[in-house]
Amino acid sequence: MAADEGEAPAPPEKIDDGDRPSSRPWSVLRRYPDFRRLFVGNCTSLLGSSVTMVALPLTAVVSLNASPVQMGLLGAAALLPHLVLGLPAGVWVDRVPYRRILVLADLVQALLLGSVPILAVLGLLQIWHLYAVMALAGVCGLFEAVTAQSFTPLLVPREQLLPANSALMLSNTTVTTTGSALGGVLVSLLTAPIAIAVDAVSFLLAGVCKARIRSPGPAVVSIERRQRHLWADVLDGVRAVFAHRIIRAVTLAATLGALGGQIQNVVLVLYLVRDLKLSPAVIGVVIAIGGVAGILGALVVTPITRFIGPGRSFIAGMFLAAIAGLVLAAALSPLSPVLAVLVVAQVLRGTGPSLYSVNQQTLRQALITPALLSRANATWRFLVYGTQPLGALLGGVLGSVLSLRATLVIGGGVMLLGTAIACASPLRSLRELPAPERDDKSTPSEVAGPSLTGRGMRRRFLGGFRG
Repeated sequence: MAADEGEAPAPPEKIDDGDRPSSRPWSVLRRYPDFRRLFVGNCTSLLGSSVTMVALPLTAVVSLNASPVQMGLLGAAALLPHLVLGLPAGVWVDRVPYRRILVLADLVQALLLGSVPILAVLGLLQIWHLYAVMALAGVCGLFEAVTAQSFTPLLVPREQLLPANSALMLSNTTVTTTGSALGGVLVSLLTAPIAIAVDAVSFLLAGVCKARIRSPGPAVVSIERRQRHLWADVLDGVRAVFAHRIIRAVTLAATLGALGGQIQNVVLVLYLVRDLKLSPAVIGVVIAIGGVAGILGALVVTPITRFIGPGRSFIAGMFLAAIAGLVLAAALSPLSPVLAVLVVAQVLRGTGPSLYSVNQQTLRQALITPALLSRANATWRFLVYGTQPLGALLGGVLGSVLSLRATLVIGGGVMLLGTAIACASPLRSLRELPAPERDDKSTPSEVAGPSLTGRGMRRRFLGGFRG
């Protein structure tokens, strides 16, 4: 990598093809080589991670005889970094060139995951090794996600953010759907611990792809910024999210959506097995339908958003995802109507997230100045991902105290509440991306607006839901 400290961000590198804008995701990949390198790197590492999603839990269960409690701790280890480091991560990302963070995160994850098959071959692998790998890989994943979301607006122009994010969503859904199937095959052929080596290699290749990005990303931090207290910078990012009417509504809606979705996710398989008496083969088909619907949703999100606007697309996606759980809870015997209901529910579960995920990310990237974007992205991940362990715990309790069907309904109700917040905000009339409220030359504190406390914060908070 070239020396990149202190370099100002360069305009997006573009291949000249007539300067004709296009809403197609693949056109963005062709026109902007740096974004293409980021895209290919993300796809490569995601394919390996999809294998690990199958192989690592099987390693814990089959090779290490993990108990249910140990499996719960293993899952929590991956989400813990979002709670502990979620807010300050955005400040630290600001102070290092983006390209360097992406490459280092991939190389560290390659080493972490590569240690699992090596320890397994040597007969030294223990459950605490997996805890450590998941927690440290979660830290890398947090920094990588915040950086990539902040880097994209520097690699493509503002008017191409929607197709760029659509391309990323399409690759995520496609690679995750196919990668899980590949993981099952590799586990059968190589055993679970050895299959994780594929993920280690994928991160190594991803790091090579991202190292070829020509733009280093900004790392221009003033002396005043370096002397500021960490939490002063963190609060700037929080204010950037909650002082903006549109971003505030998107964040609150997404947080409730994540909470309700996780309440449903922890009981979904139990509901399919115990209440609906479905076989593993049928459950596999049902889950695959959701994956295919997600791919189709990612394909159509750009034209739908162009037609009805980013605000209504976000609300529509939230609504579809919310009613999916309610439709699922309505499934009753006999078998054929059950399968029809399940297909409808999975189509909704697949298409809804594509609509709201692409648009919420595009809105943050377009409306928040680059000086604050990484901190705003970190705030968003802290709230949205930080609520998921709470949602998992709440879903487990509700499923035990009430019923699995009732838990699905409650989760859907929480998601509908998030949809209602979005409907009561300016999102309902947002037909195109508005201009940023401040220019990029403003200082972080100026862009975030004045310090909001007490009555001032309440006034700004409530004002965003009056349209």
